[in-house]
Amino acid sequence: MAQLELKNITVRFGGLLALSDLSFTIGNGRIVGLIGPNGAGKTTVFNVLTGVYQASEGEVVFDGEKILGKRPYVIFEKGIARTFQNIRLFSAMTAVENAMVARHCRASKGIVGSILRTPSQKREEAKIKEKAMEALAFMGVDEYADDAASSLPYGLQRRLEIARAIASEPKILLLDEPAAGMNPSESEELMHDIARIKDLGIDVLLVEHDMKVVMGVCDHIVCVDHGVKIAEGNSTEIQNNPKVIEAYLGQPAKQ
Repeated sequence: MAQLELKNITVRFGGLLALSDLSFTIGNGRIVGLIGPNGAGKTTVFNVLTGVYQASEGEVVFDGEKILGKRPYVIFEKGIARTFQNIRLFSAMTAVENAMVARHCRASKGIVGSILRTPSQKREEAKIKEKAMEALAFMGVDEYADDAASSLPYGLQRRLEIARAIASEPKILLLDEPAAGMNPSESEELMHDIARIKDLGIDVLLVEHDMKVVMGVCDHIVCVDHGVKIAEGNSTEIQNNPKVIEAYLGQPAKQ
């Protein structure tokens, strides 16, 4: 299993301290939840891990290699994929084409092969489509493979975005509020699917406001508030932690 470590990460935007001395580990066959009130710094963590933001201090280590400062596409190729809070599909492409785009990071044939359409390039393209279809089937959207992404209902677009990430064969998958906008039934189904992702050998970092999903699927939970880690542990420990209760309710827990 892969291991991704945040070590004393601090992020400043001018005079604003977005993350402060944040440390935790993702990997070892676990689904890790990252929770906290709005503005706590959760998406900033994702952006640091994927190379969108640079940390002011600290280090990120992935499978023993320091990756802080590397370009997003390099981090993606190394095996860290993500989804977004706001869906970012290629709307004019079909569902399978969306998944194939992600899968191309595993391609070995260069631009010359693509231009000349060599037999080996055609075989590789067929393999890419096969793997893309497998990812769509895993998330239950394979029957919509030839439909434009923009034509799919919201819940299916959410599933397609996860399928696209899975098609890249990541070691770590970062899910940014995947249940946002879903009804309770869709959220319940998604919770089971996230649990199944771990069975593929993919570790998951989950940011989600639906606490039923978080508590139901996560092996370990980290809670941040104003960029500072205030608690971590299993679901029972987090639910009973006074600092977590205070962060969410805005007042100390009753003794």
